[in-house]
Amino acid sequence: MGPQAAKSYPGQRLVKPAGPEAERARQEIDSGRRGVAGYVFGAFQPATGAAFTLTYERRTTVNWVDFLGKIEAWVDPAVERVYAVLDNLNIHSAPDVLLFSLLHPRWEFVFQPKYAAYLNLIEPWWKVLRSLALKGRRFEAWAEIERAVERATAYWNDHKHPFVWGRRRRHRPRQCLGVAAVPKATTI
Repeated sequence: MGPQAAKSYPGQRLVKPAGPEAERARQEIDSGRRGVAGYVFGAFQPATGAAFTLTYERRTTVNWVDFLGKIEAWVDPAVERVYAVLDNLNIHSAPDVLLFSLLHPRWEFVFQPKYAAYLNLIEPWWKVLRSLALKGRRFEAWAEIERAVERATAYWNDHKHPFVWGRRRRHRPRQCLGVAAVPKATTI
């Protein structure tokens, strides 16, 4: 999901005054990052909607291979092929990852083209995770973000459903028929 830092994440709700007098809403000045930033690694099964996330303080090859090992234990052993869709980050194609793929023959790494993040099905899910875990909250330490991501992932898995790629149906514009369209019913 990229680097996440202990800071305030803006929400969409307005701050209402606490007293009977209507005063101007005040917000404490936020100087930005506090403490250590970290990374969230995630795996997603679009057919079932199941998600798996782990947090690490650094984005290294060792952490990536450790994460792949945890996914190997998470994925059902009856699954014959595991396709991992990855971007072109250097740790995704390191020699240790190649060794992991040799030790686990059911894994196949598929690298998406550059500038094509929309092809990776986990990208829209990251947006959902950010809104569940981070949006509208203030974090003082990295441990708080870790707990928030863990709770958000657990909530998602409790309410999981097959993930549909693309926009939700209700937000698609209605199709307008053109001038040359044949009417549905004709009267004689």
